[in-house]
Amino acid sequence: MTSFESVTLEVPDPTAAGAFYEAFGLGAYVHVRASDAATTGFRGFALSLVASQPGNVDALVGAALDAGATTLKPAAKGFWGYGGVVRAPDGTICKIASSKKKDTGSAALHIDQVALLLGVVDVKASKRFYVERGLAVAKSFGGKYVEFDTPSSAVTLALYPRRALAKDTGVSQEGTGSHRIVIGGDAGPFTDPDGFVWEAASA
Repeated sequence: MTSFESVTLEVPDPTAAGAFYEAFGLGAYVHVRASDAATTGFRGFALSLVASQPGNVDALVGAALDAGATTLKPAAKGFWGYGGVVRAPDGTICKIASSKKKDTGSAALHIDQVALLLGVVDVKASKRFYVERGLAVAKSFGGKYVEFDTPSSAVTLALYPRRALAKDTGVSQEGTGSHRIVIGGDAGPFTDPDGFVWEAASA
């Protein structure tokens, strides 16, 4: 089975970005490296952070804002739970949410799960593309959402319609240029139908 190993964010200032993700609690989940590749608007992906309770969501949002992030959607209750969306100083969008609506303990700066959500034009076509390259599907909901089985990675890989992901994170779906993200895995190197670049995990 093909493995998904790492997420590398391409940023203008790796030192500053690295400090931000450490302060935010994402240092163990993402790598950063320098890039000035041209990019405008929505870059087609988001990092989804799952927390166990609303208090932890607030703690994570607060840490991100203190470290220099800006708010895209203030944390609030929804029919699905509680969450908000922030944009990192390098432009990466981070969605922070809990399925719970009430706290069951003291708030903590703790992330239970991280997922890389790729916004794609055609979920079913992208699913076929990845399955053909050896990734196993863990969950699939037609053209709305696909999650891959990625046991060797600290980050889950999932596909989401680009338009829906943009709406969910509070931004316009318009965007051009580099995604400024590179995915590492043993199926690489290749570029998927939506322009997301994979490289060999050992690279």
